[in-house]
Amino acid sequence: MGRIVNDIELKTTPQGLTVCSFRLAVDRPYQKTGEEKKTDFFNVVAWRQTAEFVKNYFGKGRMILIEGELQTRQYTDKNGNPSTWTEVVASSVKFTGEKKAESNGNPSEYYGTPQAAANTANSQAAATVLDDGDYPF
Repeated sequence: MGRIVNDIELKTTPQGLTVCSFRLAVDRPYQKTGEEKKTDFFNVVAWRQTAEFVKNYFGKGRMILIEGELQTRQYTDKNGNPSTWTEVVASSVKFTGEKKAESNGNPSEYYGTPQAAANTANSQAAATVLDDGDYPF
């Protein structure tokens, strides 16, 4: 689980498959006393419906939970040097229940599942999200 670092761009392969790739910033859960928090960055790729879901419901700075497998592949870079690329191939992505920033002192719509919104103290905002119909499920 982490925050998306870059804008999401959906691409289509010559075979007609949709794909998107992005970097994920994940804060380490521990740190030594007096030491700054450390963050790791992971390359993520999503294919087909998962890619479309990411493009439609997530963006730069959003928190996202990813399930997938770590894969490495070998390639030759533009200078002819052998290189290795490591990435997480997303099999599932999920909302984290994160709340959008407040504007004018009033809560705006909520990120995450309708159940997460319903559990908030502001039932009016929760009702807005539950009636929105903007969720893909």
